[in-house]
Amino acid sequence: MQPSTSFSSTTDPARTSFDDAPLNRFHLRITALTFGANFSDGYHLGTIGIALPAIAPAFGLGPAWEGMLGASALIGTFVGSIALGWLGDRIGRQLLYLLDFLLIAIASLLQFFVHGPWELLALRLLIGIGIGADYALGPTLVAEFVPRRLRGGLLASLTVMWTLGYVAAYYLGSYLVELGPDTWRWLLATGAVPAILVVLLRIGTPESPRWLLGRGRVDEARAIVAKHLGPHIDISELIEQPKPEKTGFSQLFTGGHLRNTIFGTLFYNCQVIPYFAIYTFLPVLLARMDLGIDDFLSNGLLNAFLLAGGIGGLWLVARCTRRGLLIWSFLVMAVCLGIIAVWPHGPLPLILGLFLVFTFVMSAASNLEQVYPPELFPTALRGSGVGLINGASRVGSAAGTFVLPIALAGVGFTASLLGLTAVLIIGVISSALLAPETKDIALD
Repeated sequence: MQPSTSFSSTTDPARTSFDDAPLNRFHLRITALTFGANFSDGYHLGTIGIALPAIAPAFGLGPAWEGMLGASALIGTFVGSIALGWLGDRIGRQLLYLLDFLLIAIASLLQFFVHGPWELLALRLLIGIGIGADYALGPTLVAEFVPRRLRGGLLASLTVMWTLGYVAAYYLGSYLVELGPDTWRWLLATGAVPAILVVLLRIGTPESPRWLLGRGRVDEARAIVAKHLGPHIDISELIEQPKPEKTGFSQLFTGGHLRNTIFGTLFYNCQVIPYFAIYTFLPVLLARMDLGIDDFLSNGLLNAFLLAGGIGGLWLVARCTRRGLLIWSFLVMAVCLGIIAVWPHGPLPLILGLFLVFTFVMSAASNLEQVYPPELFPTALRGSGVGLINGASRVGSAAGTFVLPIALAGVGFTASLLGLTAVLIIGVISSALLAPETKDIALD
C-alpha cells in the first residue's frame, strides 16, 4: 500500500521529522474517526433529556429515577475515562479505540428493547463507559500522530462535534417525540447508527508509534510511520528521547506532573460546571431572566450560538496561545454571568446580548478541553492523564447539574448564578497561576 499523498510540504522530504510531517490524508482520517466520541456524547446527552418526559410515565418513574437516568451516562464516562485511559497506557491505544465504540453501538441499540428502568440504567452506564474510554484514547491518539503545528486545530475540531451531536439530538428528538408515546425508544436507539459507522471505519487503525517506541518496539513503529505518513518521515528524535524510569497512575501525582494534573482538573471543571448546569436548566433560567420568548425559538437561537462559538473557537485556538485564550475566556464569561446575576431584569437587549456572548465564548473556549490535556503529559502517562482529567470533569458536571435546581429553590437566582460566576473566577485565577503554554511544543 502506498503512503498517503501529502497536501503540502515545506521541507526537504528526506529530512522531515515526525513532529513536522506535512499534513496528509491519514492525519485527517485519524481526526475524523475520533469525532465519534464527542458527537455521541452530545447526542446521547441531548436524546436522554428529550426522551425522559416520555420515559417517566411509561415506567412510572419519580424524580430520583429521572435524575439517575439523566446522570447515568456521565457516571459511566467517569469510570470509562479513568479506568480505560489507564489501560490504554498499559496495553496500547488501538484495540480499545475500536472496542469502545462497539460497546456504544450494542448498548445504544439494546435501549430499544428495555422493559424497565434498571435495564435502561445499565445500558446508559455502558454507553458512558464507552464514551469515557474514547475521550481518553481518541485525543491521545490524535495528538500522538498529527504534526505539532496543526495539533491544536485538529484537536479543537473534536469539541465542535459535541455541539453538533447535541444540536442534532435536539432537533431530531423534538420531531420524534411528537409522533407517539413509544418513539423515545427509536430516539435512544438512533445512537447506534453513528456508533456502528465509527466501528466499521476504525477497522485497520494503527497503534500509536510513540506508544510502540515507549515499549521498545522500534521496527513496528517505523513500519506504521512509513505506511501511513511516508518513508521520508524521520522518527530518530523520538527513538532518542529518554524513557521514563517510572510509569503508572501514581506518577500523575508526583514531581512535575502534579502541577499539570491539578491545572487540567481545575480548568476543565471550571468550564463544565457552569456549562452543564446552565444549559441543562436553560428554560428555567430564561424564564427567571424574563426572556419570555418561545422555547423552541430561544433554544434554537442559543444552540446556533453554541455551534457558532465552537466553529469560531477553531480560529481562536489556531491564532491564540493556549494560556491566553483560557484566561481571557474565563474572564469574559465571569463578567457576563456576573452582570446577569445581579441585574436579571435589566434591559432585554443587554441581558440577551450578554447571555449570547457568554454562550459563544463558553462554546469557543470548550475547544481547549480536547487540546490542552493531551499536551500536559508524556506518552507513557498521556492516556492516564487525559482519562483522569476527563473523568474528574464528569464529577463536576454532574455536581453542577444536581446542585443548581436546589440552589435556585433555596437561595434564589442571583445567588445561584453568582456561585457559578465564582467558579469561573476560580478558573481565571488557577489558569493564571498554573497554566503552562503548550502551543506548538513537541510531545515527549
